[in-house]
Amino acid sequence: MNFIKELELLLKSRHSIVYIITYEEERLEYAFKTLIENKYDTSFIFCWDFITGFQGNPNDYGVASKNPLLALDFIEKFDSEINTFFILKDFNVFLNDTSVIRKMRNLVRNLNQSSKNIVIIASELNLPNSLQEIVTVLNFPLPNTSEIRNEIILLLNKFNKPVDDFLLNKIIKSCQGLSIERIRRVVFKILIEYKNLSFKSLELILNEKKNIINQTQILEFCPPEATLKDIGGLDNLKEWLNLRSKSFSEQAALYGLPSPKGLMLVGIQGTGKSLTAKVVANEWQLPLLRLDVGKLFGGVVGESESRVRQMIQVAESLAPCVLWIDEIDKAFRGLGMSGDSGTSSRVFASFITWLSEKRSQVFVVATANDIYSLPPELLRKGRFDEVFFISLPTYKERKDIFRVHISRLRPTKIENYDISELSKISDNFSGAEIQQCIVEAMYKAFSEERDFCNQDIYEAVESMVPLSYTHSESIESIQNWALTGKIRSASRI
Repeated sequence: MNFIKELELLLKSRHSIVYIITYEEERLEYAFKTLIENKYDTSFIFCWDFITGFQGNPNDYGVASKNPLLALDFIEKFDSEINTFFILKDFNVFLNDTSVIRKMRNLVRNLNQSSKNIVIIASELNLPNSLQEIVTVLNFPLPNTSEIRNEIILLLNKFNKPVDDFLLNKIIKSCQGLSIERIRRVVFKILIEYKNLSFKSLELILNEKKNIINQTQILEFCPPEATLKDIGGLDNLKEWLNLRSKSFSEQAALYGLPSPKGLMLVGIQGTGKSLTAKVVANEWQLPLLRLDVGKLFGGVVGESESRVRQMIQVAESLAPCVLWIDEIDKAFRGLGMSGDSGTSSRVFASFITWLSEKRSQVFVVATANDIYSLPPELLRKGRFDEVFFISLPTYKERKDIFRVHISRLRPTKIENYDISELSKISDNFSGAEIQQCIVEAMYKAFSEERDFCNQDIYEAVESMVPLSYTHSESIESIQNWALTGKIRSASRI
């Protein structure tokens, strides 16, 4: 059910107080007034805000300015048999006041016996438990493609700027996820910069989305520079990714192919889990967003849940994209036992519900080091398309890893290095540890004013104590668990 139909149903079924979450106050107000004009023969609409008070009737203009209690009192005493709607802007900031809460609870009886409705417009959800039974919450969606098209055409006609349909469709798709106000601003910016809409416009629209991401302070826009060639080994995982490389194309949609949901990568530190997230975005030519799960949890009651909703909205606004959640096990370790009044559980519930039900083209890549700390619900089929285990690299994979790093550093001298021997002596080394050995060899050679050689790497390997030795019990436990067949191996053995 779309937003307008759902709102109409709520109003007609006597849901007296509706709380609508949106940053687009002007657009929502226009949509609401259009709905009322189309569905009701006669009606009154009053708008209230803290500064100007009530608007909509010349006789009552300015009533209850800077007085939310008086605003509720005005609604209670307003007597009319005609359908009357009261729009209260930013009223959520007053819902922590005991007197306002009590007044609203008293007012519900009056509303239920009359033809009056209250619509609260707010940019965030701030609803005390005592009002949850009498208030219905709705989220006002961002503009759809039809609304975006109408707005862009309106702006272009205003400035007499032509545009062909192919380019217009590209720009409309790029603008998905932006508010109408931001679309107006970015179109003005494009016209000032380039005089007309062009394919260069797409970069400015992407920059606008990057600015939105940076403002959240939860998500980070990452440049996906790695390719499949930068991953040594992990053949099963590579094959899985290759099969889905065109899944977000228009051809896939026409074929009826559902977009992949996501991927969970579990394994030992330094084995390439984070690198894989970057590779997915680059290979599929999608924007890469990194979620800092630690910043999801705020100190104010309800703030964490609000941040989850914000994260989801921003990620979906950039779809199709890759959402990289690094070390997700740290966010939900000891779920329900953290003494945070259930915040972690609520955040987790919101997150896994979105994972299961999302229809947007947001491909989630989650990484975890400790499989035992992950809630079982997260690993259930339907949350992710596949869960892969990345173990310490095999001999063949270590050869691939050495070859990847040395080829990048010394592409014309790779035959000078005994990759087979280096791979043998680096048994139980992770990919990150192999890379660090090469870096260590380079430091030594550079200090002696010469190029690094096979012996330098050999000595670096011999002197390094790998994680598999310092944390042997935990790593062996994880590897034994993976061998039970409960999880798919990223490597082809």
